[in-house]
Amino acid sequence: MVSIPFVKMVGAGNDFIIIEARKDMDYAKFAQAACARQNGIGADGVLVLDKSAESDYRMRIINADGSEAEMCGNGARCMAAYIVANMRPVKALFGMETLAGEILAEAKGETARVRLSPPKDYMPDLNITVAKQKLQVHYIDTGVPHTVLFVDGLQEVDANSMGALIRRHPRFAPRGTNVNFVERAREGMVAVRTFERGVEAETLACGTGAVASALIAYLHAHPKLKKQKGASMKVLTQAKEILEITFDLDEGHKIDNVWLKGSAKLIAKGEYFYHG
Repeated sequence: MVSIPFVKMVGAGNDFIIIEARKDMDYAKFAQAACARQNGIGADGVLVLDKSAESDYRMRIINADGSEAEMCGNGARCMAAYIVANMRPVKALFGMETLAGEILAEAKGETARVRLSPPKDYMPDLNITVAKQKLQVHYIDTGVPHTVLFVDGLQEVDANSMGALIRRHPRFAPRGTNVNFVERAREGMVAVRTFERGVEAETLACGTGAVASALIAYLHAHPKLKKQKGASMKVLTQAKEILEITFDLDEGHKIDNVWLKGSAKLIAKGEYFYHG
C-alpha cells in the first residue's frame, strides 16, 4: 500500500483527481483504481502534473479506463487552477504541454480559462448508419476527436447506448470518437450531452466536446460567414453549468485562438491509499 497525496477538482461537472508525477508508477492501473466510484476516490480521469522541457508545465490525462487522452478542456482548466493555487507561477498566463500540443492557461479563484490548440480535420455532413438509423453527423478534432449530432428533445436521447454505437462506428476507426448530442437552446447558446471516449459513458460535461459543439453550431448558424474575430458561443452542460467559448474564424473554416472558460472548483484533498 502506498499513500499518495491528491486533490479532487470539478470543472463544470467533469471531476478529476490531480496528482504530481511519480517515478515508476503505472498511471493506467492507478487511474482505473482511483477513478472507481465505489472502491476508489471516484472521477472521470486522473491529471498528472509533471515537469516540461518545452513549456512551463506538462499535463498528462489518464482516463478512467486507463487510456491516455491527448487533451481534456475541463481537465486543463482544473489543472490551471491547481497550478495557480499550489505552484505559484511567475506568469499569469502560462503554458502547459499536452499530447495535443501546448495550451495556454490562466486562473483566478474558481474560474479558469485555457487556449486550446487549433482545431483540425473538420468534416461536416457525414452520413452514417447506426442501429439501422441513417444519421448526419459532423466531425472535428479539438485536441481529441469529436462527433456532433444535432437533435430535438435532448433529454430524451439515450446518450449512453447511442453514444457507444457512434463512438465505435467504423467511420471513426481506429481512434474512435467522443460523441456530442447538441440542441439549440437560444441565440448564441447550445445545450450538449457528451458520451466520452475513455470514460465509456456520458459525463456531466466535456470541455473539448463543448468546444466542438460550439464551433460546429456557430458554423451552421452562419453558413456564409467567412471571417470573424472574437466569435463566441455558450454551452449549457448536463451539469447545468455554462461554458464560454471564443474563437477566430478565417477563410476556409480555419479556426484559431480558441478559448474555453468556466468553473474549476476544489472538492477535496487528502491521501489515497493505493493498493496497486
